[in-house]
Amino acid sequence: MLTAIHPKLPMRDRARTRAFYVDQLQFAECGTGRYPDHLMVRREGIELHFFLFPELDPRTNYGQVYIRTSDIEALYHGWRAQGVAIHPNAPLQAKPWGQREFALLDPDHNLLTFGQAG
Repeated sequence: MLTAIHPKLPMRDRARTRAFYVDQLQFAECGTGRYPDHLMVRREGIELHFFLFPELDPRTNYGQVYIRTSDIEALYHGWRAQGVAIHPNAPLQAKPWGQREFALLDPDHNLLTFGQAG
């Protein structure tokens, strides 16, 4: 019965969040309308939604999303080549729980962790 999940994360500035996800990470804006307090982006079936929270203190934001990928090497090296900042404590590495993972922070410090088995 459950078919998808679309996390909702806080953002302080719609234009800045859109620029990060669309221009840097190659997501596309989606949805049926453009609303100043909301943003929806999609890439390869992954959808992230954002809500405006101008008072957000990024130092206390604990928003997190774990995204599985089928080609973590290409994703990681492609973004690095484009200058996307990888989290300094989370470069691509094998984890004890059997995943290869890396992470990055968006402009509001929502943590995006990408993982692939093996």
